[in-house]
Amino acid sequence: SNNSKIASLASRLVEPNQHHYRHNNTHEEEDDDDEAIFAELEAEIENDGNAAMREHGLDILRREMERVKNMKDNEHGQYTEITDEKEVVRVSANEKRCVVHFYHSDFKRCGIMDKHLAKLAPKYFSTRFCRVFVENVPWLVERLGVKVLPCIICFVDGVSKDRLIGFEELGNNDAFDTAVLELRLSVCGVIQKSTGNGLEAVYKVSSSRASRPGRHDDDDDVFDL
Repeated sequence: SNNSKIASLASRLVEPNQHHYRHNNTHEEEDDDDEAIFAELEAEIENDGNAAMREHGLDILRREMERVKNMKDNEHGQYTEITDEKEVVRVSANEKRCVVHFYHSDFKRCGIMDKHLAKLAPKYFSTRFCRVFVENVPWLVERLGVKVLPCIICFVDGVSKDRLIGFEELGNNDAFDTAVLELRLSVCGVIQKSTGNGLEAVYKVSSSRASRPGRHDDDDDVFDL
């Protein structure tokens, strides 16, 4: 059905880990993937017989494409290293949700934490994940009172909301599961399951046809991503 196809295509955009990083794609391949999906979505929306609804849906789709592109350009979906202290300040202040790992290569547990964060970054595309070497950010280390490593500080709307120090809250065990860290980070809202964002309105456009009198198709489900 048209409606379920739109939901399926859109879910691949709001959950980028399903296709962007599964095979270590290059940026060019990722862009091609996105553009192909958006093209399919555009074609589905253009099938709507209501011109106003069709134009509304296409406008939302264009804005969503730009939003996803901007987030990819800002390294969402990846776990990256930032070496410049001013850039760390800029990122933590400007991102909606940001996880910063204060790291030192001499600490075994920093390496363990690294591996878990690298798994979570593509899963939570709307959150920016990064690490910083403490020797590169002395002012921030002092300003934020970072004294024990590994230290993760969670920023929400530019404000430091929470911090995770060492492994005490993760069972104090080097072999903790990624799911334990995932649950702990979700407490302050720094990671959240995708809600579909602007594409929710695209579903409403498509489902407007399914809800018309005389329609009895099975494609009038409400898609909650």
